[in-house]
Amino acid sequence: MTTSPVAPATSIDLRRIAPGERHALIFSHFDALRPGQALELVNDHDPQPLRVQFEDRSFGQYEWRYVETGPASWRVWIGKSGARPTSDTGDSCCSGGACGG
Repeated sequence: MTTSPVAPATSIDLRRIAPGERHALIFSHFDALRPGQALELVNDHDPQPLRVQFEDRSFGQYEWRYVETGPASWRVWIGKSGARPTSDTGDSCCSGGACGG
């Protein structure tokens, strides 16, 4: 499910934050969002490694949209969807092929 972009509750300019502190700060702000809220990140490069972390940590619970894509500035809108993560095992009558279907 895709939601319409909403104004971010928080905008974080990562260019002013020490690299070792960025991801913890971002996830702290993301965790504090209610479903339907969003935050915006401003950076000097594509934060693609952060997106990989979001996939691992918050699969199905966020939306990621580029607002600006460089070269000098990157802005990313990250919305909290509130969806629960999905699992490929244990949630189906056919998990593991047990039903023969």
